[in-house]
Order: sequence, then structure tokens, then C-alpha cells
Amino acid sequence: MSSSRKLQVSSPVPADIDIANSVEPLHIAEIAHDLNLSPLHYDLYGKYKAKVLLSAFDELQGQEDGYYVVVGGITPTPLGEGKSTTTVGLCQALGAYLDKKVVTCLRQPSQGPTFGIKGGAAGGGYSQVIPMDEFNLHLTGDIHAITASNNLLAAAIDTRIFHEASQSDKALFNRLCPPNKEGKRSFSDIMFRRLTKLGIEKTSPEELTPEEVKSFARLDIDPASITWRRVMDVNDRFLRKITIGQGPEEKGMTRETGFDISVASEIMAVLALTTSLGDMRERLGKMVIGNSKAGDPITADDLGVGGALTVLMKDAINPTLMQTLEGTPVLVHAGPFANIAHGNSSIVADKIALKLVGPGGFVVTEAGFGSDIGTEKFMNIKCRYSGLTPQCAVVVATVRALKMHGGGPDVVAGRPLDRAYVSENVSLVEAGCVNLAKHISNTKAYGVNVVVAVNMFATDTEAELNAVRKFSMDAGAFDAVICSHHAHAGKGAVDLGIAVEKACQNITQPLRFLYPLDISIKDKIEAIAKSYGASGVEYSDQAEKQIEMYTQQGFSNLPICMSKTQYSFSHDASKKGAPTGFVLPIRDVRGSIGAGFIYPLVGTMSTMPGLPTRPCFYEIDIDTVTGKVRGLS
Repeated sequence: MSSSRKLQVSSPVPADIDIANSVEPLHIAEIAHDLNLSPLHYDLYGKYKAKVLLSAFDELQGQEDGYYVVVGGITPTPLGEGKSTTTVGLCQALGAYLDKKVVTCLRQPSQGPTFGIKGGAAGGGYSQVIPMDEFNLHLTGDIHAITASNNLLAAAIDTRIFHEASQSDKALFNRLCPPNKEGKRSFSDIMFRRLTKLGIEKTSPEELTPEEVKSFARLDIDPASITWRRVMDVNDRFLRKITIGQGPEEKGMTRETGFDISVASEIMAVLALTTSLGDMRERLGKMVIGNSKAGDPITADDLGVGGALTVLMKDAINPTLMQTLEGTPVLVHAGPFANIAHGNSSIVADKIALKLVGPGGFVVTEAGFGSDIGTEKFMNIKCRYSGLTPQCAVVVATVRALKMHGGGPDVVAGRPLDRAYVSENVSLVEAGCVNLAKHISNTKAYGVNVVVAVNMFATDTEAELNAVRKFSMDAGAFDAVICSHHAHAGKGAVDLGIAVEKACQNITQPLRFLYPLDISIKDKIEAIAKSYGASGVEYSDQAEKQIEMYTQQGFSNLPICMSKTQYSFSHDASKKGAPTGFVLPIRDVRGSIGAGFIYPLVGTMSTMPGLPTRPCFYEIDIDTVTGKVRGLS
């Protein structure tokens, strides 16, 4: 690609933020020009970011798609195995060294991990998205828009309960449909959605019977059934469980609730899975916040707020264009976590990118955590809604993680690595390759070619790396490649780029889903559990009750999004390797009906992370002379 450039690298590799600050980004208009993206189809956000408008896709609809590649990984250590880094490095290799048209599609990182334990998600070393500080912080405000719209809906829920508790049916109706200056009442447009749901075909408020007035105006929300929580994009454990309504003017109407992190909001999942502005409007309106006391689902449109949510999200639907260190284009859009949501960037970004690169080009997108989580949801949820078919799946592995799966000591964030991880131990690596083999076989089952990317660390030995490569090929990988993109930028992933191109060109099978949609919720859960290695599934009484409710409400045809630890194929993070014979416990089952999936909670998964004793924010500061950010990782 013409605006791409090849970096001069240093050894040892400097800190991520130092590398990011050492490279002057190209003006984003140059990146757009390389993609043949007209200025009519993007809005500039400063010099280095732009919002790509959905009109770009409309103009390119006749264009053939490029190759579609998803990057997953093996079961990671708490330190991460460089999946984002590999995704960026692969794209730098394809664009800057192999002269291919390429777009990287990544999730927007949450500020929770950025200031917490994990740090940012821009990649690392010489394979990063820049400006790194802008990528990891506010970007173009999408997560703030999600936070605002989520909390508007939360406010609407509790306010509606409050007003219904203190007013008669007639008073409530009169306030919902107030007379104009001429004394005539009318329904707002959004109210017709509720009237249609109730089977009421009348168009004037004066025509409703007293019974119809009551069913229209009184939602009668059961407070115990409310699943919608407030959100903020900060790790704050003390907001996990709170009581609202304690002010004197709320008249004793307290309710126990809590906060989730913003990226766990269903609105984030809606953004990631939507296909157009119209589709997003429908999905936001269909979001179910709880039930009436009669057991009927209550939606955002029932509350009259679906249109307002869409207005708050109207700019967020447009992906953000950025660049890698080597000048290849990146689309950043949506950021659902993979362990508590579906963990993939947006459908609209992928669709726009596939048209922009065209035939022979590459779109490389990342799926969160191991392939049992991110890649499984990519295939069974994202690809179902997008209609897109990947040709190749990359599985990122490290010697470090394989040693852990082979029986090595615990890897703990913030503590020095045990000697086992920095000295040669081929037998430990080989023992851990059972985890890699399971990820290869699970991913191959979807009908894609699997390429293993071994992300090389400085302490890895040739014998260890060769053992991983041999085991990968024996386990059925299309190819397995040693990569050094962290230290050598795109040049260190050229062999990976060549392998991925061959894998895409040699695809012979159609995409195969893990389960059909027309089977029961339990059958779908059990199909996924079996892919983990489970011998069965155990449901709590609460889970049984929720499954029965969602089935009765007509939601049993939705795909499943498992909320599960990322540190094991099982529910128990301490079970490494490829455990089998375990019974998977389903604690609860919830629905993201607007986004379009049912999510079972496996074990105890928190939707609001906490901060450690020494969070990342200790290192973060600003140079008050240059304005440069320091200490981001």
C-alpha cells in the first residue's frame, strides 16, 4: 500500500508508548486516499482519526469482497499472548511488505483495563495502532455514547415505576398524551409501536377504552425482574451492588441494583452486531429490560425511549479509521468483552473493509481471548448476523502459555515469571500442546483453514519453537509460523502473511455452524459445552426458570453467548490444558434480546471488574511541555 512505510527497529525493544510516540502518524486523509475512500464518506476527528460513514458501503455494494481472516488464540495466561499485536503485525506484513490491500478491524478498548491491570489494547512493540494514547482513551467518543444511552434507559425504567406508583390510569394516560393548544390529544410516533404490540389499531387517544388505556399506559414493571443496570467505563468494584432511590423525594422507592462496565452493556453488543442505522434502531427498541408483573417482556420502545437511544448512538455507528505504525489502515469499532459478551468488533466495520480492499485484499479481525470464546462467538453469532464467511482463522500461541498448560507454575500478573518460563523445557511445552490441539480442532470444525502463529518471545529457544510448529502441523493446522513482529514489525510476520494468503486461496469448504438455531436453548448450550470437553451441563433452579421464561416469550431461536472464564476450556480457571469429563454449571441465563442472543452465566463471572492494589494508572502521566502521554501500555 502506497502510504505504508517500513520501520527501523531498535534492540532491546523500547516501551510501547515510547515506540508509539517516536513515529509521526500520517494524516488520516492519506490513509483514506490509499483505500480509495472519498472525502464525502468520512468525517475528520482531528489529524489522525476519521469516522467512516455508512454511505461508503452503499457506494461500494457492487464491489467484490476481499479475503476475511479472524485471529483467535489458545487459552491465555493472565498476561495475554499478543493476539492484538499479532493481528497488527500480520496486517503490517501484508500491507507494508507483501504489497496487499489490507484493513485491520479491531475493538475499541475499555478504559477499565487501560487504568486497571491489563493495560491498553493497541498491540505492542513494533506492531501497534497509533496514536496509541488516543486509541486507548476516548477515541471518538463511542463508549461515552453507549454509557449515556444505557443510563438514559436505566433512568427511564425507574422513573416510569415511580410515576406509575403514584398516579391513576387516567392521570398517567393524560400525562403521556397531553392535549395540544387546541385541546386535542395525539400519540407520538414511538407510541404506535406499543399499540401494535398490544394489538390496538386505533390512532387517536380519545378512541381507547378504559381497558386499553390501562394496558397502554401502565407497564406494571416487576422490579424484581429488571435486568438492566447502569454502566460506567471504569473498574469500580464498589458499584457492583448499590441501592438507588434513597433521596427523600423518591418517597421510599428504593431498589437494589448495580453498575456494569460500559462495554458489558447490551447497547455495545447492539453496536457490534448491527448492519445499518435502521437495523440499529430496531435492535435498540427491542432490548428487554425486564418483565411486567404478568410476565410479559418490557422493551425500550415500551418505555418510549428507543428513538432517543438511537439519536445518542447515531455517530457511534460509524467506524473510526486509524493506522498502524507502518501506515496500514485500521478500522476501530465496538468493544464488547469476550468473556462476558461476544467479544468481536463490528459487522459494519468488517463489511466496509471487505469492500474497500476488494478482491485479493485482506480484512483481518480479532476475536477476544481463546478460540473457545472469541472465535466460537465470531462464527456462531457474528457470522450468522453478517452473512460473511471467513476463509482463514489464525490461532496465536506462545511458548509461555503452552508451558503453563503443560503443568508449569501459575502465571500471575504483576509478579516475576517463574524460571520455568524463561529457560528451555521442551517436554513442558509438548505437554501443554494439548491445549493448542484442542483449539485447532475446534476451529477447523467451522470449515476454515487454521494457521498457527507462534508469537516468539526473546527467551524462547529454537527447540521449543520447533516443537510447537511440529505439534501444530500434526494436529491438522494448514500451516504454523514463527513470528517476531513485536521486535521486528511487519517484517517479522511476512511468513505468517504468506501462509495466511495461501490458506485463503485454498479454502474448499463452506462455513459450518456449531449448532442450528431451531433447537432448544438447552440443546444449544450443551453443544457448546461439548465443544469445551464437558460431559454434561448442570442448571441451577434460577437458570431453569429463566430458560423456561425465554422459551415461553419466543426467544428460544436466538444464538447462545456463553459468559465464561477465559482461562480454561472449563468453568474452573485452574483447570489448564484440555480438561474433559467435567460438568459445566450454568448459574443463570439472561437475554440480550435487542442484540440478538441468550447468554448463560457459567460459574461466577463479574460484569464490573475491580482495581488491583497497584493499578496501571500509577505509571500514567503527561509531559506538560510536549503534551505527550507517558506510561500507557
